[in-house]
Amino acid sequence: QVQLVESGGGLVQPGGSLTLACAASGIIFSRYRMGWYRQAPGKEREVVAYISSSGITYYTDSVKGRFTISRDNAKNTVSLQMNSLKPEDAAVYYCNGRLFIADYWGQGTQVTVSS
Repeated sequence: QVQLVESGGGLVQPGGSLTLACAASGIIFSRYRMGWYRQAPGKEREVVAYISSSGITYYTDSVKGRFTISRDNAKNTVSLQMNSLKPEDAAVYYCNGRLFIADYWGQGTQVTVSS
Protein backbone atom coordinates (compact mmCIF):
# COMPACT_ATOMS: atom_id res chain seq x y z
CA GLN A 1 0.00 0.00 0.00
CA VAL A 2 1.47 3.30 -1.12
CA GLN A 3 1.27 6.22 1.26
CA LEU A 4 2.51 9.77 0.95
CA VAL A 5 1.98 11.71 4.15
CA GLU A 6 2.59 15.44 4.25
CA SER A 7 3.31 17.49 7.32
CA GLY A 8 4.48 20.96 8.22
CA GLY A 9 1.70 23.16 6.93
CA GLY A 10 0.22 25.95 8.98
CA LEU A 11 -0.27 29.66 9.37
CA VAL A 12 2.64 32.00 8.70
CA GLN A 13 2.97 35.74 8.28
CA PRO A 14 4.05 37.21 4.95
CA GLY A 15 7.81 37.03 4.71
CA GLY A 16 7.94 34.04 6.98
CA SER A 17 9.15 30.50 6.40
CA LEU A 18 7.74 27.00 6.54
CA THR A 19 9.16 23.59 5.77
CA LEU A 20 6.89 20.91 4.39
CA ALA A 21 7.81 17.27 4.61
CA CYS A 22 6.46 14.20 2.87
CA ALA A 23 7.10 10.70 4.11
CA ALA A 24 6.65 7.96 1.55
CA SER A 25 6.06 4.27 2.05
CA GLY A 26 5.18 1.37 -0.21
CA ILE A 27 7.35 2.53 -3.10
CA ILE A 28 10.99 2.25 -4.09
CA PHE A 29 11.41 5.87 -3.19
CA SER A 30 14.81 6.44 -4.76
CA ARG A 31 13.44 5.63 -8.22
CA TYR A 32 10.62 8.14 -8.09
CA ARG A 33 10.49 11.73 -9.17
CA MET A 34 9.09 13.51 -6.14
CA GLY A 35 7.28 16.78 -6.32
CA TRP A 36 5.18 19.35 -4.60
CA TYR A 37 2.00 20.77 -6.11
CA ARG A 38 -0.44 23.29 -4.73
CA GLN A 39 -4.03 24.23 -5.23
CA ALA A 40 -5.56 27.48 -4.12
CA PRO A 41 -9.34 27.96 -3.84
CA GLY A 42 -10.89 28.36 -7.26
CA LYS A 43 -7.67 27.53 -9.06
CA GLU A 44 -6.25 24.48 -10.74
CA ARG A 45 -3.58 22.40 -9.11
CA GLU A 46 -0.15 23.56 -10.21
CA VAL A 47 3.35 22.23 -9.91
CA VAL A 48 5.56 24.02 -7.42
CA ALA A 49 8.77 22.02 -7.61
CA TYR A 50 10.04 18.55 -8.24
CA ILE A 51 13.23 16.60 -7.85
CA SER A 52 14.24 13.70 -10.04
CA SER A 53 15.66 10.42 -8.87
CA SER A 54 19.09 11.77 -9.75
CA GLY A 55 18.56 15.01 -7.84
CA ILE A 56 17.77 17.37 -10.68
CA THR A 57 15.37 20.02 -9.54
CA TYR A 58 12.68 22.10 -11.20
CA TYR A 59 10.88 25.12 -9.79
CA THR A 60 7.98 27.06 -11.13
CA ASP A 61 8.99 30.64 -11.82
CA SER A 62 7.00 32.18 -9.00
CA VAL A 63 8.95 30.30 -6.32
CA LYS A 64 12.47 30.36 -7.75
CA GLY A 65 14.94 31.73 -5.24
CA ARG A 66 12.48 31.33 -2.37
CA PHE A 67 11.69 27.61 -2.22
CA THR A 68 14.07 24.67 -2.05
CA ILE A 69 13.13 21.06 -2.63
CA SER A 70 15.28 18.25 -1.31
CA ARG A 71 15.07 14.54 -0.81
CA ASP A 72 16.52 12.00 1.58
CA ASN A 73 16.45 8.59 -0.03
CA ALA A 74 17.62 6.92 3.18
CA LYS A 75 14.57 8.23 5.01
CA ASN A 76 12.13 8.14 2.08
CA THR A 77 11.31 11.79 2.55
CA VAL A 78 11.05 14.86 0.38
CA SER A 79 10.97 18.36 1.82
CA LEU A 80 10.07 21.80 0.62
CA GLN A 81 11.73 24.70 2.38
CA MET A 82 9.65 27.80 1.75
CA ASN A 83 11.09 31.22 2.53
CA SER A 84 9.82 34.75 1.98
CA LEU A 85 6.28 33.48 1.80
CA LYS A 86 3.69 35.64 0.10
CA PRO A 87 -0.10 35.65 0.42
CA GLU A 88 -0.30 34.18 -3.07
CA ASP A 89 1.60 31.11 -1.84
CA ALA A 90 -1.38 30.16 0.31
CA ALA A 91 -2.84 26.87 -0.86
CA VAL A 92 -3.17 23.21 -0.09
CA TYR A 93 0.18 21.65 -0.87
CA TYR A 94 0.32 18.09 -2.16
CA CYS A 95 3.19 15.66 -2.31
CA ASN A 96 3.48 13.65 -5.50
CA GLY A 97 5.51 10.63 -6.47
CA ARG A 98 5.79 9.68 -10.12
CA LEU A 99 7.52 6.85 -12.02
CA PHE A 100 6.34 6.04 -15.54
CA ILE A 101 2.59 5.40 -15.19
CA ALA A 102 2.70 5.21 -11.41
CA ASP A 103 1.39 8.46 -9.96
CA TYR A 104 0.74 8.83 -6.25
CA TRP A 105 -0.57 11.74 -4.18
CA GLY A 106 -0.67 12.67 -0.56
CA GLN A 107 -3.73 14.04 1.17
CA GLY A 108 -2.43 17.60 1.22
CA THR A 109 -1.42 20.08 3.88
CA GLN A 110 -2.77 23.60 4.21
CA VAL A 111 -0.45 26.59 4.03
CA THR A 112 -1.97 29.91 5.03
CA VAL A 113 -0.02 33.15 4.60
CA SER A 114 -1.65 36.00 6.41
CA SER A 115 -0.90 38.75 8.87
